[in-house]
Amino acid sequence: MLSKKGKTIEFILAIILILIGVSFRILPHPWNFTPISALALFGGVYLSKRIALILPLTAMLISDYFIGFYEIGIMASVYASFLLVVLLGFLVKKHKKWHTILGGSIAGSVLFFLITNFAVWAFTLWYPHNFSGLMTNYLLALPFFRNALIGDLFYVAIFFGTFEIISVFVKRKFVVMEKLRV
Repeated sequence: MLSKKGKTIEFILAIILILIGVSFRILPHPWNFTPISALALFGGVYLSKRIALILPLTAMLISDYFIGFYEIGIMASVYASFLLVVLLGFLVKKHKKWHTILGGSIAGSVLFFLITNFAVWAFTLWYPHNFSGLMTNYLLALPFFRNALIGDLFYVAIFFGTFEIISVFVKRKFVVMEKLRV
């Protein structure tokens, strides 16, 4: 359980992450190269469950307000995909190592690709509603998957790396302060 100071720090961190997520979705960027999935995984690993679940949804809602909302079935699949990435973060938290973080990031990218492109096939008339149409949909979405995977790995490295560097710095500072008190 977090102290009042810990909850305040967590809240400030969540606001910063939401602002980053919103900004990088609104600013020009390559398709699907955004930090939302990385925010979801990071939140699942480092933040309380409630804040972690709210984090990507809030960033998406705010940015979708500015970018524009779209077909509700597809939108629900996008939001649900990010919630699944938060759940992956909860699993990574239990065994946090560089390779579980990497695996969580890749798994999140794959889940997002499979779920959201299935929704595009199911909720639009862009592709025939048969197996061939579904496979064509996935095939044509591969360039978006590449961008999402690269973006997810990039932002995961930035968020997790920055957090770990700051954590080491803070721990060292407190060790030095404790030694000075003695």
